[in-house]
Amino acid sequence: MPKPEIELTESEWQIIKAVWDSEPCTAPALQEKLFKQTRWTYSTVRTLMDRMVGKELLAAEKVRHQTLYRSAVTPQQAQRGELLYALKHAFNGALTPMVQCLLESKDVSAGELAELEALLKSRKRGAKK
Repeated sequence: MPKPEIELTESEWQIIKAVWDSEPCTAPALQEKLFKQTRWTYSTVRTLMDRMVGKELLAAEKVRHQTLYRSAVTPQQAQRGELLYALKHAFNGALTPMVQCLLESKDVSAGELAELEALLKSRKRGAKK
């Protein structure tokens, strides 16, 4: 059975990005790293991280008197989950309006358009088989 899509809260995004930057890491180190931005206490960070372990977003390993945390998901998996969530909830699963919205809300370079065209051509070739 495939792993369900990953859906992260805003707080979980802050934690997972910090973990990706400095894994393996401890909750106290992460709390210190995030404090200026979030003003979270150690217990808040530890609670969030432990919940993320329960959701299989982080992995925890006890080493002597410390718990080391590592990511259990890749940035690509998290990004995919975020996009699929937006597709489902904001666009009712309709891909074309989502892509149109993205293209209209950002300046797209000629290089990016060429990459998108190449992706579409490749996808079309795969669909013909």
